[in-house]
Amino acid sequence: MAGFSRHASRRQIVAGMAGSLLLPGRNAFAEPDPRTASVVAGTIAVDMHSHIRIRVPVSSNFGPSNPAPEPDVDLAGEIQRAGFSAVCQTWNVDEPGDDYAYAQKALDYEDRLLARNHMRRALTMRDLQAAHDAKQPIIIQTAEGTQFLQGRLARLEEFRARGLRHVQLLHERDDAVAPLGDVYTAPVHLGGLTPFGGDVIRECNRLGLLVDMAHGTAETVAGALRATRQPFIISHGGLSRDAAGKTITPDIQRRLLGDDIARAVGDAGGVIGVWWRLFNSVSDYVTGIRNRVAAFGVDHVGIGTDTNLMERYILPHTNQIWPDQKTGFFYAVADEMLRQGFSPGDIAKIGGGNFCRVFAQAVRD
Repeated sequence: MAGFSRHASRRQIVAGMAGSLLLPGRNAFAEPDPRTASVVAGTIAVDMHSHIRIRVPVSSNFGPSNPAPEPDVDLAGEIQRAGFSAVCQTWNVDEPGDDYAYAQKALDYEDRLLARNHMRRALTMRDLQAAHDAKQPIIIQTAEGTQFLQGRLARLEEFRARGLRHVQLLHERDDAVAPLGDVYTAPVHLGGLTPFGGDVIRECNRLGLLVDMAHGTAETVAGALRATRQPFIISHGGLSRDAAGKTITPDIQRRLLGDDIARAVGDAGGVIGVWWRLFNSVSDYVTGIRNRVAAFGVDHVGIGTDTNLMERYILPHTNQIWPDQKTGFFYAVADEMLRQGFSPGDIAKIGGGNFCRVFAQAVRD
């Protein structure tokens, strides 16, 4: 059994197989229940929206390379501890300076991080399947916002060549050159999806890039449904039903979409990820999954945490979101789903199978 001493205890071996063998400084996790561990092992589990902290200088011109050594982060280990086969790994595009230059710097950092972890990007569904079969964590390269396009469609092909396969068109602010559509965190002023936004979606379809309409208003998402020739996802976000009976801030309120637009995405074959916000425990999160399945069907719900995989940095740490989260994220969620009566087959669909279906349709070999 590679990676373990012959003197290793059964507890060490089981913990390592479950992805929870600890590094110095990491909080201990409980061993997953054997049935839960079996369900997780059989699932190509994917977090549809996962952040890391990009280590590049942030200034108007980004300056010279940072001479300080970059932290030796255990990306592969954190993915395994979470119970994921893959994460859709993104960076925050809303940094000061030139968006195109920053996106290139972000990908440069991703290249270095992957090399240090002996990891790679999944470019096709075959890559995802092979990585799962080999128990080797992998990432799907994502961009949260396309401000780096600056009105130039050809840049999609440029970034595809660098491994981009998942394109979230919008984030918190417009592309300064060519806005793509209204976002739900800013005043509406574009009338939904713009003509250029429609062009970007059609070009993603042509190139084989997965479209993600998270952060779009209902009108923007409706425009995307008219423009696309492939199913798309809303990787993470809240629904009005998630807030039922809860006190929420105005900022969260404006981020919520209604059942009607969510159902339309599902009817078109798409998937909507369940966000961590609005849920105060693992149990509450799984109840949110259950409510969405009841509303839209088990084939259109996925996991999209919008957390930080490596640490608590602005967003919660994926493996330590809630006080009752005693194991890595997907181990905890799968265990609670079993407790709430979900079948292993439905857990596999929601945990990653639904995403894989849409990814395979959009991202061709």
